[in-house]
Amino acid sequence: MSPQQTRVSRVALTPGAARLLRLLRERHGPLMFHQSGGCCDGSSPMCYPEGEFRTGASDVLLAELAVPGVAEPVGFWMSAEQFERWRHTHLTVDVVPGRGSGFSLEAPEGLRFLLRSRLLTDAEARGLGEAAAARGPAGQDAASTSDSVCSRSGGPGRA
Repeated sequence: MSPQQTRVSRVALTPGAARLLRLLRERHGPLMFHQSGGCCDGSSPMCYPEGEFRTGASDVLLAELAVPGVAEPVGFWMSAEQFERWRHTHLTVDVVPGRGSGFSLEAPEGLRFLLRSRLLTDAEARGLGEAAAARGPAGQDAASTSDSVCSRSGGPGRA
């Protein structure tokens, strides 16, 4: 890999999300995320035991997240339809107090995963083989960080 082709990831974890994933891994074994893009609970990343959510041709594997203290990577999947709308974004999995979906493994912990998003930088987009990210006046990012919640399901910039 040349210096111009450094590894770029579409998905990152906050330290809090990594801590919660370590706890969930101890309790449930290998893990995976799926992001469907539906309203309310569907707009949050759902954490499952690996393989419990069946993925297929309508899903895209965005990242295999390395979590310190977890032996295997945690796959992050997204529906292909949503990926087409979000392909120019970088996602950060975070965790906040609250109760998420009863289907996601963190629900009993009094915490819920959520996504924070921003546009890919031009360098990140090139590293992923994408067209340059949308830019605002004077080269500023055209979008700011947004949380994936019901009122914003469907992707960044859509209310």
